This record gives sequence, C-alpha cells and structure tokens, in this order.
Amino acid sequence: MKIAFIGLGNMGGPMAMNLHKAGHQVSGFDLSEAACKKYAADGLAIAATAAATLDGAEVVVSMLPASQHVEALYLGDKGLLAQIAPGTLVIDSSTIAAASSRKVAEEGRKRGIAVIDAPVSGGTGGAIAGTLTFMVGGSTADLERARPVLEKMGANIFHAGDAGAGQTAKICNNMLLGILMVGTSEALALGVANGLDPKVLSEIMRRSSGGNWALEKYNPMPGVMETAPASKNYAGGFGTDLMLKDLGLAQENAAAVRASTPLGGLARNLYAAHSLAGHGALDFSSVLKMFQKG
Repeated sequence: MKIAFIGLGNMGGPMAMNLHKAGHQVSGFDLSEAACKKYAADGLAIAATAAATLDGAEVVVSMLPASQHVEALYLGDKGLLAQIAPGTLVIDSSTIAAASSRKVAEEGRKRGIAVIDAPVSGGTGGAIAGTLTFMVGGSTADLERARPVLEKMGANIFHAGDAGAGQTAKICNNMLLGILMVGTSEALALGVANGLDPKVLSEIMRRSSGGNWALEKYNPMPGVMETAPASKNYAGGFGTDLMLKDLGLAQENAAAVRASTPLGGLARNLYAAHSLAGHGALDFSSVLKMFQKG
C-alpha cells in the first residue's frame, strides 16, 4: 500500500518507520530538515513537500502538533484536501480540538475523501514498539479501511464514535494523565522530603491503592525507572508544552459543554507555571521539580 506520512516528530517518525518495516511504500515529510535526514538514513523515502507525498497514495497519515497545523495542512484552496484524489483515506493522529477534526472530516466528505481522527496514547516508547492505543472518530466503514494500517502502529484500536469523538476521548485521557502525574510527583516529593527511598516508596504505592500508570511505566523521579524520561534528564517523551496544550483543549471543551473539571483546571495551571519557569521542552513528568525541596 502506498502511504503518505506527514509529521516525523517524536511520535510520527517511529510510526512511519513501523509502516515502512511492515512493507508499505511510505513517503514521508516534515518541516524539520533534521527529522527528514534522520529517517532518510533509516531507509524512509522523503518527499520534498507535504503535497509531494501524495503521488499515488491510497492513505494519508498525519501527526502534527496542534489544531492550527492540521487545519493549515488540509483546508483551503492550497490545502491537501484540494489535492488528494477522491476515494483516498485520511488518518489524522494529531491531538487537536474535536471541532477541528469535524471541520476537516466535513470538508473531506464534500470532496469524496474519507477522514478519521485517530489520536494515540502510549508515548514515544509505544510509537517505537508499535503498541500504541488508537482512539478513533469516524464511520465504522472508514475505521475498517484504516484498521490494517493502524494495526501496524498500535496494539489497541477503539472506535469512540463519529468524527471528533476520538479527540474527545484523547483529551479526557490526557487530562487524567496530567492530574495523576501531578499527584504522583507530589506524593513522591513528600516521601523523599521525609527521608524515604524513592524506589521503595514507588514500589509501595505501585502495589497499593495509589497505584497508577506513572508508577507502573513512567516514574517521574530520576533514577527510579531506567527507561523513563526522568532518568534521561527528562529528555524525549511527551513535552510539558504538549501536555499544557492538551489540558487547554480539555478546559475549552469543558467550557463548551458546561462540564465541571476543577482538577483538570488546576493541573493546567500547574503545567503553565512549570512551562513559564523554563521547562516547557522537558518531558511532562518533570513537573516533579515543582514539588522538590531546594
């Protein structure tokens, strides 16, 4: 299958490589010259522009930072939807506002192009291992068309509902993730301030009622979990500014539907303060720094 893949960042790059390794003919593009060079060296075909990836493509996959990037890529007279052949399937795995996903899907429908939103969970480790969770918004028929492609990049595929539903599920998940990382960091910092060994405390909480994903797979305390970004100076992983963006999306959505999300709002404010302190490019688990003594 010929696949156009646009966005070769920390998540998109490994996803595109998994499709390439599975035998698909993948043409990739990213605005970052360094990213293009990196994946070209790994054998991925790199196009000169986003539009150039479309030549013969049956499926288009995008993984971009925010709503404005997705809308700029697909919409308007010079957007990709004006250049993609009718009958093509578009899979957008960016985490963006549900309203933006619905806008792109509606424009695609008018042009005879199937569009689904399929944001992911699982981090860079899941992207590399091909074990991501996809949360899909769109028709059942379009999801089934996409399934053979998604299965090469992920281990779990959930149909959340119609267009935009995948994005709604994703922001709910990431709001909870942001909240639990703050709580886990606060608890670990409290224990360490009292002289506890963070490895011992982490294991106690992991096996007790406070157990959660951060303690299982993504410990925020340096030295506790070798594979976690915390043990690599909080490099890579999921950036603080990206978590801040997702928490902002959750708050915008909550305001739109008049839902009460006080903990989500607090988590957003804490990540905003953490970013303003100069940590926006660090992994989001670096929020631990806010609670450490000294």
